Amino acid sequence: MEDTPYFYISQDFYTKYFTLPGADDLMNFFVDCDKVYNLISIRNGAGMLKKKERYIVAVVGATGAVGNEMVSVLEEREFPVEELRLFASERSEGKRIEFRNRQIPVKTLKEDVFKGIDIALFSAGAERSRHFAPIAAESGCVVVDNSSAWRMDPEVPLVVPEVNPDDLKWHKGIIANPNCSTIQMVVVLKPIHDVARIKRVVVTTFQSVSGTGKRAMDELLKQTTDLLNFRDIKAEVYPYQIAFNCLPHIDKFMDDGYTKEEIKMINETKKIMGDDSIRVTATTVRVPVFRGHSESLNIETEKKLTANEVRAILSEKDGIIVYDAPQKNIYPHPVLVAGKDETYVGRIREDNSIENGINMWIVADNLRKGAALNAVQIAEKLIELSE
Repeated sequence: MEDTPYFYISQDFYTKYFTLPGADDLMNFFVDCDKVYNLISIRNGAGMLKKKERYIVAVVGATGAVGNEMVSVLEEREFPVEELRLFASERSEGKRIEFRNRQIPVKTLKEDVFKGIDIALFSAGAERSRHFAPIAAESGCVVVDNSSAWRMDPEVPLVVPEVNPDDLKWHKGIIANPNCSTIQMVVVLKPIHDVARIKRVVVTTFQSVSGTGKRAMDELLKQTTDLLNFRDIKAEVYPYQIAFNCLPHIDKFMDDGYTKEEIKMINETKKIMGDDSIRVTATTVRVPVFRGHSESLNIETEKKLTANEVRAILSEKDGIIVYDAPQKNIYPHPVLVAGKDETYVGRIREDNSIENGINMWIVADNLRKGAALNAVQIAEKLIELSE
């Protein structure tokens, strides 16, 4: 099959030039040809990263909280960057961000900027990603997108390198970075699922304001300062004050009472784990913490596991630190994990209300493993897979 020459006419081409009455069967033939061509392209590595010693890398949305962190992670991990190009909106034109002791200028994001770029890390919001990511991919650039735009697209892999790295092999130029709260959860779920098969997950998140962005971090700081100085406060980013408060409201509310953030966690978990049979329910809460997401997890498994068995399973895995001696006040919390790459797990205990249940508490830096670090790790894995 690989040695056979193929003739390819796109569906768009056919629609334009061959729209004749009674041509439905022929149209279906060309649709099937399109699918076959796409399959061949994937198998032959179309869109795969070419092996180089160093790469031209772009960060799109470089002036945001996650974009800034992406630049830092690239430097810290000594990613093989030949040239770093930074892009953001027009209002950021001319700003400079330090990378390897050099001040890199930020340029305005435009459709023609991707020529010659090997890898682009996107963190510029879903709307810009929907528009610019396909343009970048068509220019020969591999896009790792941190927004929600492509996560549930069946043609786009949604990847956490510790969980489903093989899904990178079928990308078509765009790879989705999962939701921050999903990433840290599936890193922990996967090794348990491999051993005991997870049937159900109940998760409640306690998410920091940096998950919303820099404006939210500024608002928390200002509200806290104003309240401590007996001044009136303004709530602009969130519907209510976030300082000294908790809001069970992340993203929009849906008709069934769930929020979009909760739906993301449910759907993304199944896609990343590759198992639609896992039942997931979520409640997501915004808390007055600057950095670091915490999650309370209740897991029901098919095979019974003791707390010690879970500790042993997780302790063997890269990217996880079991930090669990509560009698000595040893357990994860956001201040502990800020700036760290690993997902911390503690409060591991059996759920006595069901036969095969485990409770635990997991915390990770949402700007690092929950966003920037995972994106860079995807890029590193792409290099490993490159030809």
